[in-house]
Amino acid sequence: MIIPSLPNAVLESVSDILGATADGLTGSEIAKFLRECSIEDVAPGITKRVRLYEAFKMCQSRDGCANNVVAFIQAAMSPVRFTACPEFFDSQRRRLNGILAFAGLEMPESGSIRQVAKVDNLRDAHQRADRLRQLLRDRAVHPDVLAFCRDELLQENYFHAVLEAAKSVAEKIRRRTGLNSDGAELIDEALGFNTSIPHLALNSLTSESEKSEQRGFMHLLKGLVGMFRNPTAHAPRVMWRMEESDALDILAVVSLAHRKLDKCVEAKRMSRGAGSGA
Repeated sequence: MIIPSLPNAVLESVSDILGATADGLTGSEIAKFLRECSIEDVAPGITKRVRLYEAFKMCQSRDGCANNVVAFIQAAMSPVRFTACPEFFDSQRRRLNGILAFAGLEMPESGSIRQVAKVDNLRDAHQRADRLRQLLRDRAVHPDVLAFCRDELLQENYFHAVLEAAKSVAEKIRRRTGLNSDGAELIDEALGFNTSIPHLALNSLTSESEKSEQRGFMHLLKGLVGMFRNPTAHAPRVMWRMEESDALDILAVVSLAHRKLDKCVEAKRMSRGAGSGA
């Protein structure tokens, strides 16, 4: 696939991020990735930001496309390089996506850049984000949900904000339980009590009514997480054009999930000497 040349403004902004003095690539890393991606290091003696920009610009001029430049970005942002600092990877990826969107590109969590609908202005994204935040505040949603109404997530459509918010539910479960699984398996391990006491319990689980409430919450979380499970593997979901009303309704459910999880007790710790529980 031939990737059209990126505008100079995009090249410059990407170079500013990857070549930042404090947290960007080192000089030796830049040399390594340029060499591996067949990009000539035209000005190795200047500042990292300008060094990258000049190399990218010359490469596109030579190739007539952005394939090698995109290969460099992917190499620099390979997830395996960030196993010790996943939060930094997410932060850098969000910043890059805010820029790449203007060239019709996006980097998902896999680190492999893909083509998406091109964004041509920031004002719409800002207005969309501000409106969504206010509507959610009016609904008194959980503060953890508001964190996902960022401009860069809303540049293409509401789907990305909803996707990230839904994923935050699984992340909260992992953080509270120490479990490492995902999807339905994670929820079964954390909240199921068919064969053992759950890690997290909504209540004392001593009556059938309380057990039913626990099961209902467990199935609600399975539906919520399953709805957005690995969406990049299914093309129809990637192209899902979500309306604002749909986003509000789903984010309200995510908010409910967060509030319920916050109130859950760590049942396994409480169960010592308390018998078999459920």
